[in-house]
Amino acid sequence: MSQHHYRSTRFLTSVSEPGQLPLDTGREVAFAGRSNVGKSSALNALTGQRQLARISKTPGRTQMLNYFEITPGHHLVDLPGYGYAKVPDAIRRRWQQALEHYLRQRRALVGLILLVDIRRQLTALDHQLLDWSAWRPLPVHLLLTKADKLNRGPATASLYSVRGELEKLYPLASVQLFSATTGQGLDGLHQKLNQWLLQEGMPDVHGELPD
Repeated sequence: MSQHHYRSTRFLTSVSEPGQLPLDTGREVAFAGRSNVGKSSALNALTGQRQLARISKTPGRTQMLNYFEITPGHHLVDLPGYGYAKVPDAIRRRWQQALEHYLRQRRALVGLILLVDIRRQLTALDHQLLDWSAWRPLPVHLLLTKADKLNRGPATASLYSVRGELEKLYPLASVQLFSATTGQGLDGLHQKLNQWLLQEGMPDVHGELPD
């Protein structure tokens, strides 16, 4: 899939409950991560659109699953941010239940992009998403975001540290450095998405995309 396809990505719909999800067909890749980790910035950089995904001034308030259509049958899904917003426990539990249901049950979901701030450690909630993904099993690709905030040496050290942790606990997970500001890692992200969205043997009622 060329970058042209990603630049044509458009907003499709938002849902707040699993029962409102679009038909479980085609292929989709979800983006998840702690609030304020840079999910919206990553989606905008990926698609070359400044305002495709809205960057909230109040991180953690988004409670919707936002669907974006690359081409018919091929979607990106922006999952609610977690771990930041001051919301009632009941709402927080509902978020987590919806995310678990989606990650475990959604057949069209072929991969998860998990974003982690390179200056932070993996949180308990990050591990929870990795555990849910491993249960299926579902491949996960980590983006260590805001890599431009560190010098090359510390950034590389962080990459190796996280990679070592993943190899022990989550063998289906991979990791790379990423910066929406500088564009670092965009090519690697495009390649990973193409690998998942165009993978042979996955359900796709619309057929393969043209090169």
